[in-house]
Order: sequence, then C-alpha cells, then structure tokens
Amino acid sequence: MARLARLYVPDQPQHVILRGLDQQPAFVDDQDYELFIDCLKAAARDHHLAVHAWVLMPGAVQLLVTPSDESSLPKAMQAVGRRYVAHFNRRYARRGTLWEGRYRATVIEGERFFLLASRVVELAPVRNHLVAAPEDYRWSSYRHHIGLTVDSLITDHPLYWALGNTPFERQRAYRELCEQSLDERETNQLMQATLKGWVLGGDTYREWAGRTANRRVSPLPRGRPRKVREAPGATPAGAASGASGALGAAGTVAPAAATSAPAASGQAGGPASAAGEHQSVPNSGSTGSAHAGSHGGTHGSSGSGATPGTNPGSSAGHSGTSTASGSGSVSSPSSAHEERKPGTGTH
Repeated sequence: MARLARLYVPDQPQHVILRGLDQQPAFVDDQDYELFIDCLKAAARDHHLAVHAWVLMPGAVQLLVTPSDESSLPKAMQAVGRRYVAHFNRRYARRGTLWEGRYRATVIEGERFFLLASRVVELAPVRNHLVAAPEDYRWSSYRHHIGLTVDSLITDHPLYWALGNTPFERQRAYRELCEQSLDERETNQLMQATLKGWVLGGDTYREWAGRTANRRVSPLPRGRPRKVREAPGATPAGAASGASGALGAAGTVAPAAATSAPAASGQAGGPASAAGEHQSVPNSGSTGSAHAGSHGGTHGSSGSGATPGTNPGSSAGHSGTSTASGSGSVSSPSSAHEERKPGTGTH
C-alpha cells in the first residue's frame, strides 16, 4: 500500500517526534546538544518554521511547531538531519543513520491540545526520570516559558500569549499549569496520534482538516466489511427474481397446453382426424401423448364390442384417456400415422 503524504494544514500546529536508532543516544555531551540547537535555529530560519516548544533528550527529540507552508517542516528536518548526523558520525567514527526512520508528526487542534502538547514536550525529562523538576533541565524550552531565560529559537504561540496580559502573568500562569498533573489518557492520545500520523482533534475539526489537507486523517475500520444478514424467512433478491421469471414462463405455457388439448380431442373424433394426427410436433411431450391416447383409444374401442355406427371419435377419446392412465405405457408415435378405415374403428 502506498504511503500517505505528510499531513499539512495551513496555520495549524504540529507535534513532532524524532527517535534515536535502536534507542541509542543521539547526544553524548553538551557540544552535541548545542550543535543540534544551532542546526535547528538555522533550518527554522531558512525554511520559515515557527518553533513553539522543544526538548532534546539522549534518545529522542520532541518539537511543537507551526510550518509556514507544506514543505517547511520536511525541509527543515532534512537540513537538521544532514548537518547534525554528518557531524556526529565524523566525531564518533561511525557510519549510517542516527535516527529511527523518518520523523513522526501530526496536526493537532490548537484550542484543545496546544497547551497539552507544550507541557508534554517540556515535561518529558521529568517523565523520563532525567531530572526532578523541569526547570533543572537545560535542553528544553521550559525555562524560557517561565521567565528564567530568553530563547531566540522560540516563537511564542497566540495561545501562550492568551495566558496573560503581561509577560509576568503569562509565565506565572504557565508555571501553574505545568505543576498540575497531566491527563494520562490525553497524553497517550497525543503520542499515539503523532506516532501514527493521524489528526488529533474533535470530529468537526478532523472533517475540516481532511477536506483542507485533501487526504485521509484517521484510520479506516479494521477487518473486512461486515456482511448484511437477511431476516429469517426473507426471500433473497436473486431467488425472488428467478421465481417470478419461472412463474411468468409457466403462465405463458399453460394456456397453450390447455388450448391444444381440446383441439387434439376434436381431431380424434371424426374421420378427418387422420389429417390432424399427421401434423404432430417433434419432441413435444404433450402432443405425443395426445396422439398416443388417440391411437390407444382406437384399439380399445375395437375390443369393447361397440356397435357399428357408433362415433369412434367419442369412444376413442374416453378410452384413450383411460388406457393411457391405466397402462402406464406410451404407444409408438409412428403408429398414430397409420391409416384408419372410416366407420370400422379398426385398421
């Protein structure tokens, strides 16, 4: 299956995760951390990527950014990777990639999840037991947001500015927010959405993001489509149409058979029936039976002691019916073509 294109929705923040290969450290000492920050600053400037929060840990990098266009984030991450990996391999005499595949990223609904994502990024060192307090960790943007340092890499998001009217109010509000416990369910939703590349937000937001990005933004239902089971006693559509066709055919044939029976009986009644009997239809079961019955009736009348002058057609019709049903045998169709002597009932 073809890989989906990177998600991009204009002016919407994205959470980014970049993991080290096989959980190996991507940063060994302060020089590595400082070089990566310099690479990120240059790439963000060159490709117009706004960075709102960041953290560097030995085995992973997390960012909260807003790209200016569709290629902004991919080009920035590519530039950082090329420059930093080349330095790392040269310094530590190694070869190959440093990261676990491509970076993972997803679009998030800012109103609901921006401040959560910012806290998840900057509190990651505490959650990974690297430090006891977030302000004790040097390689994150937390110290900038609480007023301990000024970070030139950071572009404050409007939702951070909305925390207060002055820098002091914003810094205090953000510190108090980070002192609260993270919602584990929402945190897990954020991480899973980022790792799998699905939009994180409400139903309305996801629909809007899907239309804007012109691609699928949530996973398809798992498994095959469920079959629709018919109610007990219901006639399948195919069977119903087949039955109606059969009934239509039977309705067409039945009147023809009913019409042919009196005609056959009338032909057997008079001396001129020989001409009608010769007009037999090949491979027709009903016509053959009528001729057989007529012939059987002729023999039956000769052996029944019928008086001369009795209408042979009448006796032939009645005895033909009884003979055909009683004996269970059918006379040869060729016998019906033999010439009958008029008025005798015998050949």
